[in-house]
Amino acid sequence: MPLHYLSRLSGAARDTQANLQLGCVLALVAGAVNAGGFLAIGGYTSHMTGIVSGMADDLALGNITLALAALGAWLAFVSGAAVTAIMVNWGKRRRLHSQFAASLLLEAALLLLFGLTGNYLATMPDVLGPVTILLLCFVMGLQNAIITKISGAVIRTTHVTGLSTDIGIELGKMAYYNRRHLPDRMVKVNRGKLRTHSLLISCFFIGGVSGALAFKHIGFPAATILLAGVLTLLSGVPVLRDLRVLWRFYRRRF
Repeated sequence: MPLHYLSRLSGAARDTQANLQLGCVLALVAGAVNAGGFLAIGGYTSHMTGIVSGMADDLALGNITLALAALGAWLAFVSGAAVTAIMVNWGKRRRLHSQFAASLLLEAALLLLFGLTGNYLATMPDVLGPVTILLLCFVMGLQNAIITKISGAVIRTTHVTGLSTDIGIELGKMAYYNRRHLPDRMVKVNRGKLRTHSLLISCFFIGGVSGALAFKHIGFPAATILLAGVLTLLSGVPVLRDLRVLWRFYRRRF
């Protein structure tokens, strides 16, 4: 894969096509990680709607421990998004090429950690179970914020509910009957938005199927190494470019 193409996908200079292509790759990764999380802990860690709803139910029923666990998962997701925002804004102020890629590299490292914990989860479920939940929620928040910042909130990789809602709205516009004698009130479907959101959901689904099969048949370490490798490949060119500039700066200084 050409280096300039990888740099275009995750570098500081952005365009609509690169945003969509990166969003599709990250949707595949998100679907795979979500599936791996379900196999590991029996729950989906990107579904904040379900987690917050469960927290409310547990609180109402007096299950304080479960409610606090759900609160921790939600806070981990929010913290992941916050870390991405800090890293991206820090990189933008310094005009780094890796202002977006650095978060992808961090996600790759955390996925390797997930592979390690998932491999030993069966032997130490009481210890590694909560750690795995918090780790995956943090990763999902981190990733969702990356593509949200890159695309200006146009593309999201884990928010399938919102994507499905927008698809339904556009399908409703498509099915709406426009009266010809009211041209100023024409309802027009945004076909580009419909295609984009349909593609993202398809990628998330394909990633989920592929991830479930990979985690089941080749194990957590190997599956997460593949996912981390994809993210490292995406982020490597901008990160190495900034490291090379930094190395030149310090070499001249000392």
